[in-house]
Amino acid sequence: MKYITRNEFHNFEFSEVHIENVRIQNGMFQIVLDDVVILPENSTNRDIRKMRANGLVLSITEAKEVSFIEEGYKTYDVNGNLIKEDPDTILDEQQYRDVYEYFIDAYAFLIDKKDDEYTFVIDGTNERTYTLVIQGAEDVEEWDKYLSIE
Repeated sequence: MKYITRNEFHNFEFSEVHIENVRIQNGMFQIVLDDVVILPENSTNRDIRKMRANGLVLSITEAKEVSFIEEGYKTYDVNGNLIKEDPDTILDEQQYRDVYEYFIDAYAFLIDKKDDEYTFVIDGTNERTYTLVIQGAEDVEEWDKYLSIE
């Protein structure tokens, strides 16, 4: 990778990004993203304007899943009457790896950070929405080149 930043999460916009891949192993959580916006404040951005990157690898070191929720939903008939309501489901650790498969080729509507927790809101390829919270020591962002925002 040509560009690398550490702990500059706040210098990117991770909203409505496409997910290429997800990996978690040996305490490292990695997610490969397309359509990430690189803000002018980023230490490697010499253009002083918003730019974009594809294939950006966001790595979180010493990663630990804090919570993993499959969001509930409501089903209505054509007249607007509630037919069925499924509540949020808290996933257990045995389900994590299987659900990560639904993230590949999906979209993250939001990736945010507060203190040492990273929140991912992802619309999975199985037509379900998930909220994943990862706790980590630091974030590292790596990508090959800057692209213009059309």
